Amino acid sequence: MALSVHKALPDVSKLEPLDGTNYRCWSQKLLIFFEQLKADYVLFPDLTEENNTSEITATSHDGIVKDKSETVNEETKKKFEKDNKTIKGYLLNCMTNPPIDLFVAFKSTKIISEKLEIKYRADDAGKKKYVVGEWLRFHITDDNPIVG
Repeated sequence: MALSVHKALPDVSKLEPLDGTNYRCWSQKLLIFFEQLKADYVLFPDLTEENNTSEITATSHDGIVKDKSETVNEETKKKFEKDNKTIKGYLLNCMTNPPIDLFVAFKSTKIISEKLEIKYRADDAGKKKYVVGEWLRFHITDDNPIVG
């Protein structure tokens, strides 16, 4: 008798949509969700290409050796395309209108993920540089009180 194990997936509809200011938290929550779906490999396809290159052979009933790598690659490709569409749908549904308009034309979720990273992580880096610069310029003097 086979046991059926149902995993409780988080409700993505409760996730705050990406509005440009919450990228770091938003991306981490979505990545956790994609890991639970076991489809996060779509965002990092370079890791899966190594697994698909191995040659698989089998002997048929007539004794002829056949190459199964084509059928395995075909199945892998179909699964990848299906997961790519699923992940793209989740990514786009978890954005507000201005970001969606920028990314809806891309077919690959890896490209969308890279573009999001470039667009929103750059702003984060700029904020960090500003805060560090302000901290380095901070001087305690006798004239200015420390408490506001």
